[in-house]
Amino acid sequence: MALFLGRPVQRVSILPNHLRLGQCEIQKGTFRPSKDVLETEILILLGGPAAEARVTGKFCWQGAAQDLRGVRKLVQRRAVGEKQVERLERRMLDKADHILGQPAIWQSIQKIADELLRHTTISGRAARHLFDEAASQSEK
Repeated sequence: MALFLGRPVQRVSILPNHLRLGQCEIQKGTFRPSKDVLETEILILLGGPAAEARVTGKFCWQGAAQDLRGVRKLVQRRAVGEKQVERLERRMLDKADHILGQPAIWQSIQKIADELLRHTTISGRAARHLFDEAASQSEK
């Protein structure tokens, strides 16, 4: 999701730790500014749970608890009241699912996941290469 939204990625890992099952480290420094920074951050946080749900058929809210806490904090900056917060979270989750449902995007995710299953951690540069490769193949 970060690559699709134009954020530079430092590293991607599926090595679990006490906080998460995997991690996409966003590169520090300059990057192409997005028109809605808050939405971009929310979509990045929802990328993992949305991708997992596409594969398993259900959302694993417990496994994504840290990401969901981050989403809640960001959504509360924009929404007022619990109902509005819940509606915005649902809308952002639907948007994340829609983005991942694009054939070229999903193909790139599968390529990156295959590489992660082989190596557990890959560089942001390798992830970008796989992402771009899948995009160019889908254009043909």
